[in-house]
Amino acid sequence: MPSALRWIRRRVLMPDHSETTLAKRGFPPKDVASKELLETIGRTFLTGFGHALDARAPREVEHPLEQVTPGYRGFAYEGAAMALAVLDGIGPGRPTRVRRFLRGRAERHSYMVHVGVGWALARLPRWRRHRVLPDDPLLRWLTLDGYGFHQAYFHTDRYVRAQHRDPAHHWPSWTRQPYTFRAIDQGIGRAIWFVEGTDPRRVVDTIERFPAARHPDLFSGAGLAATYAGGADRAELEWFGQRAGRHRAAVAQAAAFAAQARVRAGLVTPHTHLATAVLCGTGPVEAASLTDRALVGLPPDGPDPAFEVWRSRIADAFVTQGRQQ
Repeated sequence: MPSALRWIRRRVLMPDHSETTLAKRGFPPKDVASKELLETIGRTFLTGFGHALDARAPREVEHPLEQVTPGYRGFAYEGAAMALAVLDGIGPGRPTRVRRFLRGRAERHSYMVHVGVGWALARLPRWRRHRVLPDDPLLRWLTLDGYGFHQAYFHTDRYVRAQHRDPAHHWPSWTRQPYTFRAIDQGIGRAIWFVEGTDPRRVVDTIERFPAARHPDLFSGAGLAATYAGGADRAELEWFGQRAGRHRAAVAQAAAFAAQARVRAGLVTPHTHLATAVLCGTGPVEAASLTDRALVGLPPDGPDPAFEVWRSRIADAFVTQGRQQ
């Protein structure tokens, strides 16, 4: 890519790295280790974003992304997906960058790619969002999770403190249904893990200030972040699981999703083993396998989208097995 075009893209589209610091965001760190973890995740996301902006074609992004430390590599793919989706959203012609990206190594990171597209939704004008909404009828709900995370992360006072919800007319086609708000809440819950510096006590306090009807999805999102991103030790994870109470099966389901994302990408870490042991009562491979088994015979969208039926099957399986109540 010509250096002038690369400079323009970065100048116009690239967020400043300071945007991911806890000081800039106003997020209180739990401790030094948690601060370093969360800020490294943010820097890695923007590293992936920058690689995608510089690439002449989506497949060119793969090599630099594969050089990222395994524990953080998924966040780099997420950032790259956001950049490609933004370029698809604002550019002329057919929006094919994300689709081509998913035909390569990014297919192993499909969960993170769909979430990254959700970040792009938050940065695009509403009338351009339809260009980047994914085709996958199951995983496309993760884009709304990504949107919710973005809004809670960058507009914390509004979406977390004031508990704002966007009007339904903000969303095109298939997203105009009640489940849209639930999918977005799953992303908001995931962001709360970051907003509260990976401190489970602050996370639970924040979630419990929301209306009770929103608690299952918020706890689920926080459980996914606790497993995939990390930042809590065994005692903290055990406390979080216990305080989730009747939502513990939803936490286990989300932790299994996180395990599946890491197992599929070959990015399992010691923390993945710890978190799934505590929150799922099993190891990451078995938790990931459970999510695959729950896909068998999955019905098409009905009163609830297939995505929610899938999630419910996973949560119910943990209860049936006596691992979560």
